Amino acid sequence: MSCPNLRNEILESLRSNAEGNIQKARMNIEVYLHNPVGIGEHPDVLGSIQEQLDVIAHEEERIQVINKHFTNHHD
Repeated sequence: MSCPNLRNEILESLRSNAEGNIQKARMNIEVYLHNPVGIGEHPDVLGSIQEQLDVIAHEEERIQVINKHFTNHHD
């Protein structure tokens, strides 16, 4: 694997990981929204949703940083 291909693969892996974390957090929020009483170990549903929103915000910021600083970068 050449260096440019390795670079692209690493960046794509980081982006894919962040997108996966966003999807996981979104699904957790959907569960909380559709069945909040069914989540016994999370009595603070709003706090739990806020934690998942924070995950989404963090991962979206990570993707923005990758796109801004490392996409179309020529060495």
